Amino acid sequence: MNAPEFPSNDLSIPAEFHACFSGQRAAFLKAPDPSHAERLSDLKALSRLLKDNQAAIAKAIDTDYGGRSEFETLFGEIFASLDGLRDAQKRLARWMRPRRRGVDPLLYPGARNRLIPQPLGVVGVIVPWNYPIFLSFGPLTGALAAGNRAMVKMSENSRALVELLAGISPKYLPEDKLAFFADGGGRGPAFSSLPFDYLFFTGSGTTGRAVMANAARNLTPVTLELGGKSPAIVAPDYPIATAAERILWAKTFNAGQTCVAVDYAFVPRGSEDEFVNHCRTLFAKRYPDINGPDFTSIIDQRSYDRLTAALDDARAKGARLLNLAEGQTPDKSKRRLAPHIVLNVTPEMELMRREIFGPILPVLTYSDLQEVVDAINSRDRPLALYPFVHNAATRRFLIANTRSGGVSVNDAMLHVVQHDLPFGGVGPSGMGHYHGREGFDTFCKLRPVFEEGWISAVQTFMQPPYTRFSRRILDLMVWMKS
Repeated sequence: MNAPEFPSNDLSIPAEFHACFSGQRAAFLKAPDPSHAERLSDLKALSRLLKDNQAAIAKAIDTDYGGRSEFETLFGEIFASLDGLRDAQKRLARWMRPRRRGVDPLLYPGARNRLIPQPLGVVGVIVPWNYPIFLSFGPLTGALAAGNRAMVKMSENSRALVELLAGISPKYLPEDKLAFFADGGGRGPAFSSLPFDYLFFTGSGTTGRAVMANAARNLTPVTLELGGKSPAIVAPDYPIATAAERILWAKTFNAGQTCVAVDYAFVPRGSEDEFVNHCRTLFAKRYPDINGPDFTSIIDQRSYDRLTAALDDARAKGARLLNLAEGQTPDKSKRRLAPHIVLNVTPEMELMRREIFGPILPVLTYSDLQEVVDAINSRDRPLALYPFVHNAATRRFLIANTRSGGVSVNDAMLHVVQHDLPFGGVGPSGMGHYHGREGFDTFCKLRPVFEEGWISAVQTFMQPPYTRFSRRILDLMVWMKS
């Protein structure tokens, strides 16, 4: 491995980044191919970290949010991460095996081809604030399973959590294998400028472009998990009540601050009032007190102000706003935002121009499903697509004629926690995959190895001077391939 281009006098890189990167690089060079037992031990250490400290982790995330549902943290972060780690431990030996590839037995008699999965080295992981455990331990599962070392930079909105993780992590894994860092003060660009062997980023498209540009200076390969406006489509044959129940869950979980949340929904024309009425009834039942412990706060004042401004913009441009928490008074000091359904939306409204990332659901109506497909395809390709449909032909039509990072049929968001399925975006919603075997492969070099057999036909018959016999052999080979 060549030494990275990492000038020691680069004052823009914090000293702790320098020291950790250099230490992890040196440790990797001493042990570049960890055994199955070592990797399994690392994955189990990650699991123990989460299990031993789940109460402290939930408390830290609650502090960072100013009010985050403990149940949502335990289910959406701790359990989901442990489930992925357990799945990786079960499949790791199979993932690590060399993979046989075909070889032409006439031209290369006795030869064999293999792909050998090998660790890349030092991996960087940049984590957003909305699911700081799941979106760090997910890529870490793949990175450590593949035999790498990792540096993780958390969000500036995860200050309590990163302080906790930085303190407890060395009890489970040494810092030359795993280290957590806080954000702030320009540290983000410095982190993405390190000459990692791989860089994994989850966040907005705007920041993702900057991360990719910084990584390009070192020719560091990247996975970008971005976001976008993920639509739900309620087909005419699907019960409105069931669709409302499942879409509302996805839109209120973590107060809609989820990259794969339903961003907007299509319902058959004439059914919008039925959809709204079901959502109102469901919300009152599920959240009798929006200021209680089950509903999550908006992460910070800037995000709260952005969401309320988007509602004001929609109202001013003719939209019909329906407050699902009618009769309740959300605590603004806790940044509790009442969920809204928005009807009569138009493309120029702010709600339809960018990802919402909050408990606001625009609902559009349609008469023909081709209208829906055309509307989705006129936008950037989303991170997820949610068709609610029983008819198999309609389901095939919607999936075949649109493009998205992933699909959940008759539910929302749950494809993300199917650990044997890869997760990732497409186009503006991201590039690359993680989870399961694809996550393992992301953090590997699948190294091709050709091993010559007992005789080399090329060396025997294809060496100059090229004779008439050589040409006849070549003509025969071309004929056999035609």
